[in-house]
Amino acid sequence: MDIQQIRFTIFLGVFLLMLALESVIQRHPTVDSKTNRLKINLALTGIDILVVRLVFGAAAVGAAQFAQENGWGLFNYLDWWSGLEIIAVIIILDLMIYIQHVVVHMIPFFWQFHVVHHSDLDLDVSSGLRFHPVEIFGSMLFKIGLVFALGPSPLAVVIFEAVLNGMAQFSHSNITLPEKLDRVLRYILVTPDMHRIHHSIEKNETNSNFGFNLSIWDRLLGTYIHDAKKEQPKIIIGVDQFRTSEEVTLKNLLLMPFKTVPKNYSLFPEKD
Repeated sequence: MDIQQIRFTIFLGVFLLMLALESVIQRHPTVDSKTNRLKINLALTGIDILVVRLVFGAAAVGAAQFAQENGWGLFNYLDWWSGLEIIAVIIILDLMIYIQHVVVHMIPFFWQFHVVHHSDLDLDVSSGLRFHPVEIFGSMLFKIGLVFALGPSPLAVVIFEAVLNGMAQFSHSNITLPEKLDRVLRYILVTPDMHRIHHSIEKNETNSNFGFNLSIWDRLLGTYIHDAKKEQPKIIIGVDQFRTSEEVTLKNLLLMPFKTVPKNYSLFPEKD
């Protein structure tokens, strides 16, 4: 089994585990059909994967192999122990993904595509996979640029992507954690309760808790909110413009960025 197969196995295992846990320790009541949402979110994921494969091939891992072969990037000039390099790569790339997430909320043009992610009427493990293909395209360009600049090993990139994908599924999942465990985990990791606040319909809550993996960036950079205005089970998920299942079908999600979207959610909304 190669490293890409291992990564997919981890991804599938986390997805199925969270899906099973959501059926027995659900945290937030659902307002839309879970079966229908799973179909839409997985279909969107399939389109995203196809776009990445057609345009970028091996994507970030391929970029890491190319950088290694040509001696590009910081880590190709540093003679570090591989374990230390992997830890450094995870931390640096996680910070960059946090910054990227803030930027797509900050700039109205980027928010037009990111709103597809926030338009989900419920939040569960599949929401962590729900992104518009154009946003995935831009995100991959950003990630490949980072890989060329850093020059991490292909193994470090695979490990980072496996961690990020697994944590994105965990942090979006609709599961209940014991309060004490949630409080302890939040010092390092993003928990479902922490990230659910980010998917609140309230603008100031949407523009908080940007992390998917490490929670330290929100804490250090002043974007952390511990509690929403409402109790966790009562948080209204989504954005105020799209409130029905008919508005968030697969077709409408693909066309959504090219129509009128609620730009008032961006950190710096455009003036009329």
